[in-house]
Amino acid sequence: MKIVLVRHGPTEWNAIKRIQGRIDNPLSELGVEQVKRRQLPLELRQMTWYTSPLRRARETAALMGINNPVVESALIEMHWGDWEGEILKPLRKRLGDEMRQNEARGRDFRPPGGESPEQVQQRIQTWLKQLALKGEDCAAVSHKGIIRCFYALARDWDMRGESPVKFDWDGGHVFHFSDSGKLLDRYESISFSYSPSPSGRGLG
Repeated sequence: MKIVLVRHGPTEWNAIKRIQGRIDNPLSELGVEQVKRRQLPLELRQMTWYTSPLRRARETAALMGINNPVVESALIEMHWGDWEGEILKPLRKRLGDEMRQNEARGRDFRPPGGESPEQVQQRIQTWLKQLALKGEDCAAVSHKGIIRCFYALARDWDMRGESPVKFDWDGGHVFHFSDSGKLLDRYESISFSYSPSPSGRGLG
């Protein structure tokens, strides 16, 4: 079985690299335009779709023409706790060694008051076991942090340093899982086609 993950479209906070986490921001005007132009392959349109409960993911699903996706709490973005609303670069500068040591923990990295990638992976694994019982391929709109955690589970990446692949955040991310819900050691990316922009702007 396989699951295809799609990241939500851009928000204003994405544009300025502000940490969103669970903050429920809508898509930006550019994000709305971009997602409207996305053309999903027929195979994906015919799948059962799920979405994170956050607004930016639900809006993305609706703009792609996905009718009545199942809202799934396991797909919500990683909780960044006290750091939600911060911009990462100045946060790193302010915290110095404290931040470097935290990030060096990989899967055990944890913002104060937030959750670690390891905790995110635990909820992902629980949900995948439920999906496996249904025995069908599916797709979902989720978040950058969730897709990275899926990849780390599938490829046994410890999440220290840069990721082994360059993710295309405007495309799809394909993962395969067994009938027991275990992610298999496979990862594929797929590119979407886009209709011309009425404003003449690119994806940005």
